[in-house]
Amino acid sequence: DSAVAFEAYKNNELDVVGSAAEDLPVIEADADLTAQHITYAGSCTTKIQMSLFPTWNGMPNPFTDKKVREAFALGYDAEGWARDVDGGLGSPTWTWIPPGYPGYDPTSPLKFDPEGAKAALAAASEPFNSAEKLNAMGLKMTYSASARNQARHEWLAANYKAILGVDLALDPVDPTTYTALQKDPNTYPLLSRGGWCADYPDPQNWLSVYWRSDAFSTRWGYNNPDFDAAVNEADQTVDVAKRAELYKQAQQILLNDIPAAFGYNSLNHYLVKPWVKGYLTTPQDGTYPGDITPWTVTIDTSMIP
Repeated sequence: DSAVAFEAYKNNELDVVGSAAEDLPVIEADADLTAQHITYAGSCTTKIQMSLFPTWNGMPNPFTDKKVREAFALGYDAEGWARDVDGGLGSPTWTWIPPGYPGYDPTSPLKFDPEGAKAALAAASEPFNSAEKLNAMGLKMTYSASARNQARHEWLAANYKAILGVDLALDPVDPTTYTALQKDPNTYPLLSRGGWCADYPDPQNWLSVYWRSDAFSTRWGYNNPDFDAAVNEADQTVDVAKRAELYKQAQQILLNDIPAAFGYNSLNHYLVKPWVKGYLTTPQDGTYPGDITPWTVTIDTSMIP
C-alpha cells in the first residue's frame, strides 16, 4: 500500500520507496522530502494502439488510412495526459525508444498539433474524412475494467472529442478477457492502450522483438517489409556503428508509418534517504535506484538518526 509505505518512509522505517502521484503535494511542500525525491527516465513507452487489419466489426477499418492514424497521433495531448492523468509521474514522448536507451532518437514527425490533426482527418480518404463519418461507424476503445482505467479512458475520449469531434465509445471488459482479446489477431480491439518495457538495453528489444511483422505486431497487423529488412540486417550486423544506423533507419520507418499514437514514457520516481549513497541510475531500474548495479550502493550509517 503506497500510503502505508510513504508513512513508513517518513518515519525512517524504509530507506527507499517509490513515490505515488497522490504523495506529490506533500513531497513538494516539504523541503527535506523534495531534496530526497528523484525522478529520471524509465523503461516503458505506452501508446494508443490502433488495429491495422483491413476490416473491423464487419466494416472497412478507418485506421488502415494513414491520414486517420495521423489525425489520432497529432490529436493526442500527451503532455496533458502526463500532467492531468499520470500526475506528473510520466513524461510525454513522440518517439518509441525512451531516453537513456541505445537507439533513442528524439527526431520524430509526430507531435501534439490540434490543427494538424484536423487537417489530417479532412485529408483522409472516403468514407473516413470527417468526424461525422467516423461517428456513424461507432468507434470504441477497449480496456481492462477498473476505476483507474475508467478515468483514463474517459479522459482520452474527451480529448478526441475536443480535438477531432470524434465520439469514442468506452468498452470496459473483464481483465482476463481483455488480455485474450489483445493476443488474438481476430479479436484485437480497434483502439487500446498498450506498450513495451525493455527486457535489455538494446534497440533490437524495442524494434525487432516488438514491431517486426512476425513478432508481437502480428496481433494488431503492423507489417512493413522495409522495416523488417532493416531490423533483420541490423540483427545480423556486428559492426556497432552500422548496426546502430540500421536500427535508427528502422525506427524512422516505424514513426513515419504512424502505427500508433505515441505516447508517454514511464519515469522512475523514488524517495531516497540521504544516507543511501553510490547508486547509479539507469532507465532499467525497476525496484530501487541503482538496482542494475547494486554492488555500488553503500549506506553511511553515521547519518542514520
